Amino acid sequence: MKKTMTTTAGNPISDNQNSITAGERGPVLMQDYQLIEKLAHQNRERIPERVVHANGSAAYGKLVITEDISKYTKAKVLQKSEETKLLLRFSTVAGERGAADAERDVRGFALKFYTKEGNWDLVGNNTPVFFVRDAYKFPDFIHTQKRHPQTNLRSNTAAWDFWSLSPESLHQVTILMSNRGLPKSYRHINGYGSHTYSLINEKNERFWVKFHFKTMQGIETITDKEAEEIVGKDRESNQRDLFENINQGNYPKWSFEIQIMTEEEALACSFNPFDLTKVWPHSDYPMIKVGELTLNENPKNYFNEVEQASFSPSNVVAGIGFSPDKMLQARIFSYPDAHRYRVGTHYEMLPVNRPIVDVKTYHADGAMNYDQKDISDAYYEPNSFDGPVEDKAFEEPALKIEDTYAKRYDHREGNDDFSQPRALFNLMNENEKEQLFGNIARAMDGVPLNIINRQLELFEKIDKAYKIGVKKALGI
Repeated sequence: MKKTMTTTAGNPISDNQNSITAGERGPVLMQDYQLIEKLAHQNRERIPERVVHANGSAAYGKLVITEDISKYTKAKVLQKSEETKLLLRFSTVAGERGAADAERDVRGFALKFYTKEGNWDLVGNNTPVFFVRDAYKFPDFIHTQKRHPQTNLRSNTAAWDFWSLSPESLHQVTILMSNRGLPKSYRHINGYGSHTYSLINEKNERFWVKFHFKTMQGIETITDKEAEEIVGKDRESNQRDLFENINQGNYPKWSFEIQIMTEEEALACSFNPFDLTKVWPHSDYPMIKVGELTLNENPKNYFNEVEQASFSPSNVVAGIGFSPDKMLQARIFSYPDAHRYRVGTHYEMLPVNRPIVDVKTYHADGAMNYDQKDISDAYYEPNSFDGPVEDKAFEEPALKIEDTYAKRYDHREGNDDFSQPRALFNLMNENEKEQLFGNIARAMDGVPLNIINRQLELFEKIDKAYKIGVKKALGI
């Protein structure tokens, strides 16, 4: 039996082919509310795209914890044998929603875990570091990745001008311009929480932690030339690869691992362990195996489950917390703020964002609020009517901060020693270095010479061979 088509109010539609007109050739009547509804909904089919990470793909999966790390955390989602459903969204950073997948860019790696204690979101990238360490510079950096306000073209000059004036970007720039700056597919990248977070155990002891997801498919990359050929044939190459592999049962997997640093070690650390432009050396803070992540289900509706999926590092569960990382602190505010603007005040009521546990808040009203709460006199807090209350059992240990002053500290002072990008450069063989030089030279196309020279001076601080190699590739 065929289903009868209806309006959004459930009224049956008799004709979905023809407008109501005054005579066969006459004008359309305003009373044709079905036509008006149809056109009005078409006009509203899009929501503002993400300012950053607009172009992305996602899939559902599961996180299985295989090792015991209870000495570090009481979080139920991280206890041995725990299995948690998740959504993982991959993305590029700079391009708009319709941009090509095979572009040289950082890849976003955003995770939403639907845990038994509420949602835990881990919003990271395929790189362990970032271009800036202070969120005050993040809007400026993103402006350089977007279009010139007059030409509406992407600007190599803007990018390199900013980088050459921001030496803290060298570590990330070197990764971006290396082979890993152009992944073969989303299945062939690592994922990193990037920021430093807290783990808190049952004794209320805090440990600093870095989260890593190592691809079990292996790291695979492509060259600039290969990318040009792919983009010419398929702008959705990574989306297609992810969707088709999962559809065929070829489920991608990642090894979930962590690094741990005690509070005492952090105080004695030779660099700022909360600096997003730095990694923790594996020799000092070895990788600890935790579990395995598998993607095994494609979304049924891209708009509902990917475009409206909203991730935020502010979503943590008991046993997982924050750190003094400046970038993390800013993202805790800016991400949910972006979602409330882009998707709506009650974006977390949408099925893709809604936790699997009951939500008990005193938030009221607002556009598109469809949460039907039980009739109660307890619509404020504190109250005398058995409404939800705070629970001190979930209180985190106090974060010790030495006697100091709140001011705008120069984040470059004492931090730009160039040792980590130098170590990365020295790990590369000659072929990899030649590719790095060539990739940088092509990316500098059209950049004024004074900006190029400024960047070359930064490359020289890493290694003279870095500067010489790039100059040779540029033909200057």
